[in-house]
Amino acid sequence: MKLMFSLLFCVVALMASSVAADSPKPNFVFLLVDDLGWGDFGSYGAEFYETPSIDKLSAEGMRFTNGYAACTVCSPSRAAILTGCYPARIHLTDWIAGHQRPYEKLSIPDWQMWIDHERVLLPEALKQHGYDTMFLGKWHLMPNGNESFRQHYPTSHGFDINVGGREWGQPKGPGKYFSPFGMPGLDDGKPGEFLTDKLTDAAIDWLSSKDNRKPFLMYFSYYSLHGPIMAPPHLVKKYQDKSVGFANTKNEFLDPRRAGMVESLDTSVGRIMAKLESLGIADNTVVILTGDNGGDYDETTAGLKNFKGFSHEGATREPLIIKWPGKTMPGSTCDVPVVGTDFYPTMMQMAGLPLRPEEHIDGLSLASILKGESEVLPRDSIYWHYPHYHRTKPYGAIRYQDWKLIEFFENGDLELYNLRDDPNETTNLVTQRPGMAEELLGKLKAWRHSVGAQMPTNNPEHDPAREGERAKRKNPKPRTR
Repeated sequence: MKLMFSLLFCVVALMASSVAADSPKPNFVFLLVDDLGWGDFGSYGAEFYETPSIDKLSAEGMRFTNGYAACTVCSPSRAAILTGCYPARIHLTDWIAGHQRPYEKLSIPDWQMWIDHERVLLPEALKQHGYDTMFLGKWHLMPNGNESFRQHYPTSHGFDINVGGREWGQPKGPGKYFSPFGMPGLDDGKPGEFLTDKLTDAAIDWLSSKDNRKPFLMYFSYYSLHGPIMAPPHLVKKYQDKSVGFANTKNEFLDPRRAGMVESLDTSVGRIMAKLESLGIADNTVVILTGDNGGDYDETTAGLKNFKGFSHEGATREPLIIKWPGKTMPGSTCDVPVVGTDFYPTMMQMAGLPLRPEEHIDGLSLASILKGESEVLPRDSIYWHYPHYHRTKPYGAIRYQDWKLIEFFENGDLELYNLRDDPNETTNLVTQRPGMAEELLGKLKAWRHSVGAQMPTNNPEHDPAREGERAKRKNPKPRTR
């Protein structure tokens, strides 16, 4: 009897392992929104903007309240998502090609404006395990200029197809957000067509035409909500009418054009979700929605301090929604601090693939949190490094548990906040908690050393009378690192 039971147990175990081995890998739809403010979605408090599709996605997945971009500006954040590395580690620390301010107190380091081909990026890692990969929208991970930089299009970094991605950080075609677009892989369509709609058409067409027996990564990197701020006329009219007499209790940005851009984004998300349903693959498709940095206006941050380009929460804290069907509890919320480097290992583990810690060095998988198996991650700190001039001066920052320290490199000024008690960073606690400030500064400096972060240096051409003056940017010379 015992022998029969043992044999039966072995057969069941083998069948279970066979089913697990044969179970299809999940598809991934990664939706990255440009200049996304903390308060732009209804599920994050918006009342003027209307985002029913995104709010539905939030209700079907997990909403993060401490999701962070890896940088205050776009290109480094995008590189962090694809590499799983902090921008400081890969020396890609500013938007490409950055500001040239030759008379500031500090000289910026000789930073990198592309991702090295030696790195195995997220789409490349998935391709090695049978995934089809498609990129749509804003790339902004290559400089304009020398022909050798053409080696850094999305199709040179793991994507089978590129629709719309080039060196641009914003639409610069003849019609900008309206046809004609002047983008690779995207026809100009009809006069008056809107870019977000047109890119969504391409996404829908690809989903409809591909062999859905193969898993896929569709990486949709919206040009919205980056300027120039414009939207289809009927949406502008809708929000012009809505703004009349609107009780703006949350100090929202009531520009009807931006509100129309947000609704166009929401419509795109809704169309993609509907297509996944109609194809019968929604239950095996992970959907991730987040942004690359804060909104470009103070009123988009729902009270968080400052916005894109600054050193505070409004520049880096981002909406983050993840739907993992059958794994993540619908309507759940996560307060654990997470950052853009975490997506690479998370998606690898979701797919049941071996992690690549030698690649996504700074990322941690969120799978256990998404499945409700854990409420913590094995780290206590997140870091930022921005040795550049923008709306802020060069700085570094650390979030350690509930504490956040900012160090400004020009003169060593420090700001210390308790984000649990003061999420809007209104009270600098450096003088009240000097011991905590000293401890976090030590952690920040040790981290910079560990990742080989580049630091600005004293500028011999410093001219206080000409600070803030910009020089014409030059196309970088290609170099090998």
